[in-house]
Amino acid sequence: MDQERKIRVLVAKPGLDGHERGAHVVAYGLRDAGFEVIYTGLRQTPEQIVSTAIQEDVDVVGLSILSGAHLLLTRKVLDGLRAGNAEDIMVIVGGIIPEDDIARLKEMGVAGVFTAGTPVSAITAFIASSAGRDA
Repeated sequence: MDQERKIRVLVAKPGLDGHERGAHVVAYGLRDAGFEVIYTGLRQTPEQIVSTAIQEDVDVVGLSILSGAHLLLTRKVLDGLRAGNAEDIMVIVGGIIPEDDIARLKEMGVAGVFTAGTPVSAITAFIASSAGRDA
């Protein structure tokens, strides 16, 4: 990652989930913390998310999932990033995630899982720390 540019974060809503308030809160919070944020909007396919992440040269993909399909959708995004030689892009997941699934997501390769109600400051601190630099 280039030390001169801001950390670029793609915030994405995969699948048929129609609720985006939480994604908006996170996207605005990341922006206000100094990150460069790209928001894809609702109902993105994993393939669209991967394509956008690679085209936009992001450092992080943040998936916001409330539909209960977090394991399947996250797996597809991770597989797509690997297939696109972009496995260096950090993936984090937020939303309604059952406690039992957090370990499974991390085993898949997810760097961090943030359940509903996590303060945006905790997400920004995690990204900055994991990226090894400030926003």
